[in-house]
Amino acid sequence: MPIIQSISELLKIGVKESTLILDKAKSGGEITSSFDDSQWFEQKFKPNIVTIDEDGYARMCVDALKILGNTVATDYGSSRQRDLGQLWADMTRGYLGEYAFKLFLKKKFNVEAQLGHESGQLSDYLPQDIHMVKESTSDYRPPKICISIKTSKWNGIWLDIPGDQFSHSDVHVFVKVGTGRDHLFAFFKKLSVFKDKVLMKGKNVGAITEKESDDIYNGLPNFTEIPAYICGFVNKNSTYHNLSYCGKKGRKNYTITSWKGPIYPGDIAQIKTKENVTGTVKFEGIGEFAHDKGYLFNTGSLLWTPKDWEEIKNIL
Repeated sequence: MPIIQSISELLKIGVKESTLILDKAKSGGEITSSFDDSQWFEQKFKPNIVTIDEDGYARMCVDALKILGNTVATDYGSSRQRDLGQLWADMTRGYLGEYAFKLFLKKKFNVEAQLGHESGQLSDYLPQDIHMVKESTSDYRPPKICISIKTSKWNGIWLDIPGDQFSHSDVHVFVKVGTGRDHLFAFFKKLSVFKDKVLMKGKNVGAITEKESDDIYNGLPNFTEIPAYICGFVNKNSTYHNLSYCGKKGRKNYTITSWKGPIYPGDIAQIKTKENVTGTVKFEGIGEFAHDKGYLFNTGSLLWTPKDWEEIKNIL
């Protein structure tokens, strides 16, 4: 409970959300028998938290809107179609992860970064999310390495890099952002979009009463500053091995709890045979991925120490 309370006080969030963060740190392998929850909080979580204010959110929200019309609405690896509202919310969350890493570079190393969010066509994969960097005594210049940033909500425990994307960037960073499903609604409420536009129109056409309008408005989420956790990174030039996994076996099924390296078609079948599984082989927290080729890392296998980040800064 003390760690949950510490998370809650640090991020200014409720106990339920704080408990989720702690539970996912455990299931992702960030907290172990040799690195307990107190060590995780003090050494890894707390030092790698940044906060996105209203202006930062507004920038990322508008940046996502710039390219919304040119973005394919189909989720990667599936036929599920997202409407523009969902697509905008998802793209904004991804941009918030990039913005969080920009804040992290400034906080840790006094390095300014430009994200290069421009209007126009978005390719299927952008290998370089940090487009320009600037140290205190220099001008902006292109970074010397390509950095890709993957964003998830608090419940994410896997850095999933599908297809050939792993080879396109030198460093892959994983960021968790404290946005739920309602972050756009909260922002619109902050801007008075609902009270002054939507609900006002509803009253004008007789769809709702003044009291109903007030009840609806008060029931909408309030916008607050958004915390983000720079969880860690992987380096393309490190050595990785096939079937680098760990897991736990039940009576019939097997749950993969960690993975650190490439994943290929047929790997799950090999694990099923190797572990003598009569049921199914699933990944912790997600079940299965939409693809069976790429690179995969649980959050506990990411690099994150001050020394690790210093090495990235030195070659950035």
